[in-house]
Amino acid sequence: MRIAGNFLLGAIAALGLAFPAVAAERAVIVLDGSGSMWAQIDGKARITIARETLHEVLATLPEDLELGLMTYGHREKGNCSDIEMLVEPATGTGAAIAAAADGISPRGMTPISDAVRLAAEDLRFTEQKATVILITDGLETCEVDPCALASELESQGIDFTTHVLGFGLSDEEGRQVACLAENTGGRYLSASDADGLVEALTTTVARVVLAEPDPEPVPEPAVDYNYKPTASLSEGGPDLISERGELVWKWYTIAADGSAGDYIGTGYESDFERALEPGDYIMTARIGYASASQKVTIEAGKVAQPHFVLNGATLRLHPLPSEGADIDENAMVKIRHGGERLTTKYGDINLVVPAGAIEVDVSIGEATVTRSYDLAAGETIDEDIVVGVGRAEIASFYVEGMPASDDIFIEVLAAAKALDGSRQSISYTYGGDVSFELPEGDYVAAYSLRGAKGEVPFSVKTAELTEVAVVLDAGVLAVTTPVNAHVEIFGAARSIDGQRQSFDYGYGPDFQTTLPDGDYVVFARLGDAESETPVTIRGGERFELTVETAPAGKTK
Repeated sequence: MRIAGNFLLGAIAALGLAFPAVAAERAVIVLDGSGSMWAQIDGKARITIARETLHEVLATLPEDLELGLMTYGHREKGNCSDIEMLVEPATGTGAAIAAAADGISPRGMTPISDAVRLAAEDLRFTEQKATVILITDGLETCEVDPCALASELESQGIDFTTHVLGFGLSDEEGRQVACLAENTGGRYLSASDADGLVEALTTTVARVVLAEPDPEPVPEPAVDYNYKPTASLSEGGPDLISERGELVWKWYTIAADGSAGDYIGTGYESDFERALEPGDYIMTARIGYASASQKVTIEAGKVAQPHFVLNGATLRLHPLPSEGADIDENAMVKIRHGGERLTTKYGDINLVVPAGAIEVDVSIGEATVTRSYDLAAGETIDEDIVVGVGRAEIASFYVEGMPASDDIFIEVLAAAKALDGSRQSISYTYGGDVSFELPEGDYVAAYSLRGAKGEVPFSVKTAELTEVAVVLDAGVLAVTTPVNAHVEIFGAARSIDGQRQSFDYGYGPDFQTTLPDGDYVVFARLGDAESETPVTIRGGERFELTVETAPAGKTK
């Protein structure tokens, strides 16, 4: 399977192709910096994929493009005003944007609408043409209607456009943010499905960017239409009736080698009729992932009525976390045909696939089940797939009743240790209150908040909620020192070889850490001057220490 980074790269690259068309104007990339960007795709965090993608794409942008970078939700949790223009739009900003993206640490809310508004205002959208490219993995969380905002900006702008890349959004979620693009004349592209994304980029953004001219108008024949095709999934099966435009017709010229040549047109109607110029064409019919092509000759005064047999089957799968539960709309469904990746979808699946060997991986949280089918043309599979997960909700506290900082790192490990003493990592995230969907079994919640680290065992049962309390029994130490002073925190007790355990380190003037209840030594160094100060930390309490000077000659 191609990694998510590849198709995200394709998305932004396609948008990048649009830049020459707006090179005389200015554009801003708005990159999601909310906490959900730590979620993983194929074992890699979404923010990591976005950073890597920007490095690749920015190296290929035109030199005369004035491009900037804005982000949101990257500095603090729960603040809808946490929006920042990291790089002002200017030419030659590729390296600066890549470096700024590397420094984003997702943690907060998703103020999509206000971020787009501020980007538009920075671009002076009421005075000149402006383009905003929004990359988001979540929905608006700050009680602003993105659809209304888009209409407002469109009405006020000279020529304002927003393109939206939905990264890992379900179809329903995508529809909720697509209006930002649709109401401003832009494009909504989904990066939850690689094949769908590639096709969308090829047929929309790339074609618009390249400003390909429309085909020359075809003279109307004497009849209203001369091409009326039909299609079925199987030989002798019923004609397909499509109510939502899933059935797609395309036609091309014929190349010298007999293959499809230049693209001419597309139609989506189930009861499709079209008037075409007499001649030879390659015609295709497609629904879902089943398709067929054939040569068709259009003759003057005659109606061509070819029939397409798509050799497809219908796959209806309903992912359930447990028996009797509701369908999980966030379930990831990977579909392979003949051993090769076909597509990845989310939630309830109703899809036409090619007949033959189909394998399906259904994942909810950290659990996956696999199903195999040998589908005949025209066959329909309609099946519930129970993945079998329970939910673990992990709440973190400095001491009982005092919630810990959202900067705490939580990693779920398998309880059983390997021969070398290590444990398998199942999943991880940041946050004081987090949840995981896990297969039934025994686990360990490993936590880390600066100098406070530890593990809490817990068990999960299918269809049940397990509440896990991570109590650090820790307090906070704040140290004020001269600027650039090195600060390191050691345990007060020495080991048998005279060494003290290092718990954390950093630099002044303001250094802060979290430490388990106990006795410590604060070591400070500035140049050749060093000092040591004993401190006692109590769980749930804050201890503030000022190191005015560091006397010379002191050592650890």
